[in-house]
Amino acid sequence: MARPRFWDPQGERFGGIPTYPWRMAPAGLLTRRQLRARGLRPNGQDVAAQIMWRSRRSTSGVRVAYLYRLTLAAPVRPMTEGRRRALAAANTARRTCPACGRDAGYVLPAHLGTCLPCADAMPLAA
Repeated sequence: MARPRFWDPQGERFGGIPTYPWRMAPAGLLTRRQLRARGLRPNGQDVAAQIMWRSRRSTSGVRVAYLYRLTLAAPVRPMTEGRRRALAAANTARRTCPACGRDAGYVLPAHLGTCLPCADAMPLAA
């Protein structure tokens, strides 16, 4: 049986990082999402390994997920009242139209830069 394409536990072929195929990473290594699901964060540690798999979604045809050691992870910092206010202010700024000044109720499209009614009212550039 041939070894999988992305099997490189010594990190010799893929940038010096130990590499494993999809669903074949050793126990104790988790992605950021898996850490977050457990209420943890990477805590500034370097990437311990990576998972690589073929994907049609990527322009290169290969996707990568970085893995971190569970033993070095730390608990997620709690949301403070100051952080909550700052996040609310940032989200309000993303919804406020610079042309009319109203809260659109949705995040403004970056390619328009304004709410939809203001974008419709603008004349088309020739």
